[in-house]
Amino acid sequence: MSLRSVFLPVTATSRRDLVERLVQLVVGLVLYGVALGLMVRGGIGVAPWDVLSLGIDAQTGIGYGTITNLVAIVVLLLWIPLRQRVGIGTLLNALLIGPSADLTLLVVPAPPTIWVGAPMFVIGLVLLAFATGLYIAASFGPGPRDGLMTGLVRRTGWKVWIVRTLIEGSVLLIGFVLGGPVGVGTVLFAVGIGPLIGWFLPRITRLREERSRRLAPVGQP
Repeated sequence: MSLRSVFLPVTATSRRDLVERLVQLVVGLVLYGVALGLMVRGGIGVAPWDVLSLGIDAQTGIGYGTITNLVAIVVLLLWIPLRQRVGIGTLLNALLIGPSADLTLLVVPAPPTIWVGAPMFVIGLVLLAFATGLYIAASFGPGPRDGLMTGLVRRTGWKVWIVRTLIEGSVLLIGFVLGGPVGVGTVLFAVGIGPLIGWFLPRITRLREERSRRLAPVGQP
């Protein structure tokens, strides 16, 4: 994959629009890592992929953020037989979220009680949905885990919900066996993340499209 192929979809837009979208992408990914750190600090359970990362960390001591990056790289390798197209957003997703989460865990102390931890988790959940809307609306390629899901849907012909359930159920089970934390937060994530992203994403996408149209060169649609 060449750099030209990565940037090819955005060559018709203005340089300013490209810069703004890159900033939006990076901010979204950094906030995504912050959100993960807040949910981990909440101490009431985490999302399935984070159950896996924390389970591996419990067995190896490598560190949550580092493992999050390593898991993303392994997932990207699974894209190869699926012939998924990698974007710059995909690569930055695999590189930025882990360090951002680790930095958050470093500066945010563990809550003294569940009455502090539970709201911290909820704040992290809402922030994660907002951050997801930011980086997806930047249109630089899906994250490694989302790309795995869409690739499997395309190759198998199965419904999205079946593939997503199988993937997240599998990583949740493996993470739980390895000692990852499963709790009420895991259920809250499963129930809440879809509707929250469904609220944020179309609004952020609409704002981004309106901004891109205003910045489009003369003669471009």
